[in-house]
Amino acid sequence: MSEQNSSIQALRRVPLSSLRVFESAGRSGSFNQAANELGISSSAVSHSIRKLEEAIGLQLFERTTREVNLTPKGRLLLEHVQRGLDEMQRGFALANAEEPPPLRLHTAPSFGMLWLMPRLPRFVRAHPSIDLRFSANTDYAQFENDDFDLDVVYGEPRSALNEKVPLAVEHLTPLCSPALAERIHSPQDLYDHTLIQCDVQMLQWKGWFEANHLMPPHHYALRFDRSHMAIAAAVNGMGVVLESTLLAERDLAAGNLVAPLRSMTHDIQYIGHYLVYPKRRTRHEGAEVFRKWLLDELGVRAPL
Repeated sequence: MSEQNSSIQALRRVPLSSLRVFESAGRSGSFNQAANELGISSSAVSHSIRKLEEAIGLQLFERTTREVNLTPKGRLLLEHVQRGLDEMQRGFALANAEEPPPLRLHTAPSFGMLWLMPRLPRFVRAHPSIDLRFSANTDYAQFENDDFDLDVVYGEPRSALNEKVPLAVEHLTPLCSPALAERIHSPQDLYDHTLIQCDVQMLQWKGWFEANHLMPPHHYALRFDRSHMAIAAAVNGMGVVLESTLLAERDLAAGNLVAPLRSMTHDIQYIGHYLVYPKRRTRHEGAEVFRKWLLDELGVRAPL
């Protein structure tokens, strides 16, 4: 019998009540606390755990006269059982809800402000029945707490529990106001101007100068911790910013910013943003609609 079939057979022998007892005992680290939480006796908890171990052929707890501790395999199983019970609870809540649940979207601040917000009215007009809740900060969304359905993050996320879809290839190039661009005719002219740095950007001025075989300067007069502030400073004529043409596209299209050196230098290309959502969760219908819309807007082929 294959390992998968063996696991299925074991699961069929396990009552849901045993999994609830195991989750409570594993989380609390105490059969007595689990008994109090579930309203049963300690001996009933012990008996239920023993029957579960026999059914699946694994030792889940190490027992001493004073305490019980999860075995490594017990800890692994607990994590998955907790996710399964969470999903069931979420499913019951969704089934009993009188109205569709809101779509909870989290995004990196500059992407949200500069790229997403100008397009969001189109999504709202096309899908007026979706109750959209929008939040933006630099922290990654905590899907485990059921706070969000989708997240647009800056930088490649590491969690193996989530799906991650790379968004557009972004181009970093020097950008400035048209008035300032009149005094910039070659890369060497940058040394005579204020260079605006975004400190949270993965690729910065030093990398651009090196990619174009130039010595990077040692001092930057203006630093910001958000791309949208750095771009705004460049629009206001405060200096030259190295920024993504994706984030700056509205100001480029409006003529508030220009790329004076693009024809004679190399852009830095990279994937800066990713769409992230949990693998384990039953997908929110609105999240599927938004995901497809976002990828269509960016010209990205949606994954299956």
